[in-house]
Amino acid sequence: METRAKRRAPTSDKVQQPKTTTIGATATKRAKVTNSTNTTTTSTKMDTPAKGTKTKSGTGSKPTKDTTTTTEKQQPLSATGLANEDGTRISVWLMKSEPDAFSIDDLINSKDSTSQWDGVRNHEAKNLMKNSMKVGDQVLFYHSNTKAPGIVAMAKIAREAYPDHTAFDTKSHYYDNKSSRDDPRWFMVDVKYERKLKRILTLKELQQYKDKELSQMKLLNRGRLSVQPVSDSEMKFIMDLEQQDEPSED
Repeated sequence: METRAKRRAPTSDKVQQPKTTTIGATATKRAKVTNSTNTTTTSTKMDTPAKGTKTKSGTGSKPTKDTTTTTEKQQPLSATGLANEDGTRISVWLMKSEPDAFSIDDLINSKDSTSQWDGVRNHEAKNLMKNSMKVGDQVLFYHSNTKAPGIVAMAKIAREAYPDHTAFDTKSHYYDNKSSRDDPRWFMVDVKYERKLKRILTLKELQQYKDKELSQMKLLNRGRLSVQPVSDSEMKFIMDLEQQDEPSED
């Protein structure tokens, strides 16, 4: 059975302790979030993932004023987090954090709006962080275990996986006596805040598309996994959904 990771306020020297973070959550919860009112950046340095930019270019036709105008108006692929400026693919991840343990505002208030993502104690989630996450990848910051869980912000991966030192700390909720500095068992990444979504995309709203556009999304099929890959088509749909009005409640 998978367990959700609990994200406490970061303890690393390079990360500023959020004043409003609540630390007293149980050891099985882990979370982290990021929000802001700014627009999404397209930098390849990520605690974002994502969390790049690329514009489509036409082929087989001579440039004209009309063609140029159309190209300028096209939404760059970076807006959906699908590609870097050089055309390389950016992976997208959904990462869960309980807001009473570490919220998006806590991430924003961290030094340089960047923080370590420690405390992951699920091997599948750990392996995704260790083996697959790259600097510049985009992150959908998800508030879990709250009244209205949902995607609240965008972030990016700023540092690739390195040993999670909380596993070596006997005073930490995340201590693991099977992990050592010489043979670390758990890893973490650094995440950097990019922007808050225009509106929260709640789990309830996303579930409306479980049999359609988001039928394969792991959030809706394997909800307890705290770190999840997001496909290009799922990311594009989510970014399009953000632009729509919030659905009215029945």
